[in-house]
Amino acid sequence: MPISSRFVVRSTILLLGVGFLTLLGIVATTIWLSERAQYSFSEVVEARETRGASVELRTALQTAESSQRGYLATGNEIYLAPYATAKAQTMRHFSTLKRLLANEASFTVLLDRLEAVIGQKLKEMDDAVAFKSALRERDALAVLQTNRGKALMDEANLFLSGIIRRTDDRLTAAVVEQRANAAWLRWVTVLGGLVIVLVVGGVTILTLQYAREVVQARDEVHALNASLEERVKIRTADLALARDRAEMLVQEVNHRVANSLAMVSSMVQLQARALTDQAAKDVLSETQARIYAIASVHKRLYTSKDVRVVDLDAYLAAVLDQLAVTLKNEGGGASLRYTIEPLKMPTDRSINLGVAITELVTNAFKYAYPDGNGEVRVKLASLKNGSAELIVEDDGIGRNENALAKGTGLGTRIVHAMASNMEAKIEYLERARGTAARIVFPLKEAA
Repeated sequence: MPISSRFVVRSTILLLGVGFLTLLGIVATTIWLSERAQYSFSEVVEARETRGASVELRTALQTAESSQRGYLATGNEIYLAPYATAKAQTMRHFSTLKRLLANEASFTVLLDRLEAVIGQKLKEMDDAVAFKSALRERDALAVLQTNRGKALMDEANLFLSGIIRRTDDRLTAAVVEQRANAAWLRWVTVLGGLVIVLVVGGVTILTLQYAREVVQARDEVHALNASLEERVKIRTADLALARDRAEMLVQEVNHRVANSLAMVSSMVQLQARALTDQAAKDVLSETQARIYAIASVHKRLYTSKDVRVVDLDAYLAAVLDQLAVTLKNEGGGASLRYTIEPLKMPTDRSINLGVAITELVTNAFKYAYPDGNGEVRVKLASLKNGSAELIVEDDGIGRNENALAKGTGLGTRIVHAMASNMEAKIEYLERARGTAARIVFPLKEAA
C-alpha cells in the first residue's frame, strides 16, 4: 500500500515530537540532577567546614591543656606562648562553629552548653596558671586535683564528638544521594538515547520508503510526460498557495500574540488600579512595561514583510515613548530623551534588548532623582567591530556598588539575563554625577 505524504508528515511529526519530548526529559532531568548536585555540594562543603571547625576546636583545647600542664609541671614560661595561642584559636574556632550551626535549631542548646563548658575550662586553666605564676604551688595543685578540668574536657569532647558524627552522617548522606543521582542520570540518558535512536530509525525507514515511492512516482511521471507540464503548473500553484498561507499564518500568529499581550497588559493595568498598596502597584506597572516591550515587537512583525528582523529605531522609539508616558503618569519627575541609530537585529534579540532598556530606564526614573526633576538619556549606536552600544545614563544621585538594593533587585537580574541572551557585556561607567549603564552586543543578522 503506497504511503501518502500526509501520513509521512504526520508520522514524522509524531516521531520527532516523541524524540523532542524525550530530549526535553533528558535535559530537564539533567538540570534537576545538577541542581541537586549543587545542593549536595553545598551540604558537603558546609559539613566539611563544620567538621573541620569541630576538630580544630578540640585540638586547640587539647593543645591549651597540654601547654598548661607543661607549665604547671616545669614552671618554664616557654609553655605560656602556645597556651595563649591555643586559647585564641579555641575562641576563634568556636565562633566559626557557632556561625556554621546557627541555622540548626537542634544544636542551639548544645552550643550554649558547649560555650559554657569551654568558658569554664579556660577559666580553670587560667586560674591554675595564675597560681603557678604567683608561686602558689599548693593552690595550683589543688585546682588540678579537683579533676574539674578533666570533667569539663570530657564533656567538651562528648559534645564535639557528637557534632563530628552528625557532620559525618551528612557527608555520607550527600555521597549516597550523589551516587543515586548519578545512577538516575545514567538510566535516563540510556533510555532516552534508546528512544531517540528508535525515533531516528523510524524516521529514516519512513523517509526511505517514501523516497522509494517518490522515485516510482517520478518514473510514472516520465511515462506520462504528456501531462507533465500541466501537473507542474498545478503543483507550483499549490506551493505558492501554501507559501501565501504560511505567510498569512505567521502574520496572524503575530497579530494574535500582540493582541493577547495587549490584553494581558490591560488586565495588569486594571489590577494595579484596583490595588491600594503602592509597592504592589509599582511592581504591576513594571510588569506592564515589560509586557509592552514584548508586545511591541509582535505588533511590528505582523505588519512587516520580514519577520526575522526588527527595525530598532522604530521599535525602541515606540517602547520608550510608551514607557515615558507611563512613568510620567505614575509621578516620575524625570524626562526622557533618546538617540537611536537605524539598525536591524533578529527578533528574539530585539525583545531582549527592549526588556533590558525598559528595566534600565525604569530604574533611572525611580531612583536617580529622588528630590526633583532630571533627565534620562538613551543612546544606541553601531560600533566598527560589528557590534552595537547601548547607553542609559542620568545625572542623578549615582550608583553605590556596596549599597543594598533599593528595590527587590528583580530589575537588575532581568537586565543581566537579557544581556546574557544577547551575548552582551554590561558595565556601569564612572561619572562625576549620575549613573551610566553600557551594554555592548553583537549585531547578528537573522539566519
